[in-house]
Amino acid sequence: MKSIPRMVGGLGVAAGLLTAGWSVNGALADDQTIKIGVLHSLSGTMAISETTLKDTVLMMVDDLNANGGLLGKQVEAIVVDPASDWPLFAEKARELIEKEQVAAVFGCWTSVSRKSVLPVFEELNGLLFYPVQYEGEESSRNVFYTGAAPNQQAIPAVEYLMSEDGGAAERWVLLGTDYVYPRTTNKILRAFLNSKGVSDDDIMESYTPFGHSDWQTIVSDVKAFASEGKQTAVVSTINGDANVPFYKELGNQGISAEDIPVVAFSVGEEELSGLDTAPLVGHLAAWNYFMSVDTEENDAFIEAWQTYIGSEDRVVNDPMEAHFIGFQMWAQAVRQAGSTNVDAVRQAMYGQNVRSLSGYDVTMNTNHHLSKPVMIGEIQDDGQFDIVWQTDGVVVGDAWSDFIPESSKLTADWTFPWVCGNCEQPIFVSTN
Repeated sequence: MKSIPRMVGGLGVAAGLLTAGWSVNGALADDQTIKIGVLHSLSGTMAISETTLKDTVLMMVDDLNANGGLLGKQVEAIVVDPASDWPLFAEKARELIEKEQVAAVFGCWTSVSRKSVLPVFEELNGLLFYPVQYEGEESSRNVFYTGAAPNQQAIPAVEYLMSEDGGAAERWVLLGTDYVYPRTTNKILRAFLNSKGVSDDDIMESYTPFGHSDWQTIVSDVKAFASEGKQTAVVSTINGDANVPFYKELGNQGISAEDIPVVAFSVGEEELSGLDTAPLVGHLAAWNYFMSVDTEENDAFIEAWQTYIGSEDRVVNDPMEAHFIGFQMWAQAVRQAGSTNVDAVRQAMYGQNVRSLSGYDVTMNTNHHLSKPVMIGEIQDDGQFDIVWQTDGVVVGDAWSDFIPESSKLTADWTFPWVCGNCEQPIFVSTN
């Protein structure tokens, strides 16, 4: 297998990933191997998105071991399948931390799965690296959020659609799967739209269950809502395999991007690989990375992935890059701390910097969120995205939204001795 691009210290590509080492947490160490947990759904409605993330972590572990492992030890990935069952995520997380004694866990996709495991990680003082865009309104000392916060995806996407280049939308359809991420994101977006002078009469909001398949009525309602004379755009927080029949129904009802553009936050290259994309050309997605990015780092990663997976047709996507970034940052932090002790690694994570696949230097901030670029891509008929807009530099992820009054006063800063995740002033922790 060709080496995964090396980004540590900005030393270039294809030189072997993560030769720096870490050790298992204190007395829990196994003398022979170092264990990490992989907590992604391999069955159920979310398998369409999460299986690839499991394979991404396994690829990085294999590359790591091929380059000597860590601290002279081999790394073992403990893979579990929570099967798109949210309570089962918590059970599997506890199993990984207590029974398997993993040093860190890379996993979850939906916010409901993350919310399910959060009490376990906080109780047992584990570390979770969460690689997917989410709704914000959270900051845990035991989670590093390597996906996008709303100000790094949802807000910029809506601002783009409001602009002349994005079509100058005036009416908005907020379609989401019925759980915490879409509902909270849309609460933020509604407040943002209201702040821009958009009335609630010009906002349609609708939710469907996971795995929803009959979109005919909802898509018809969208067409009717858009027929009242104002340019309309759809903001989609639909998650999982429900996206397949949703986009098919758009095509069935002749909805083109010129008429009603759709911007999605959970549809990337992997989801499009199972669709006939011809009717979807021109619809949009907002991420921090696209496979079509033209960088040496990206070219090397794609080649390594397709070699590992054994297919030149397999695509890469944003959450894969987020795992790639989180995996490297953790290794750098462990090297700096000289241990996988959770408290030591957490402090060493702050300020860690790596070169992303999109060619940006990304940094972990003390609120456990990354500084990342924002990109908007337009679906092409080959299932790839043409990047039509991106930020000039990186955007600092916000744990708490400025558009929700009760959140706008909150801060998140987990550096010791100023330890605070959801308060108006940092809490001083005495060293005595």
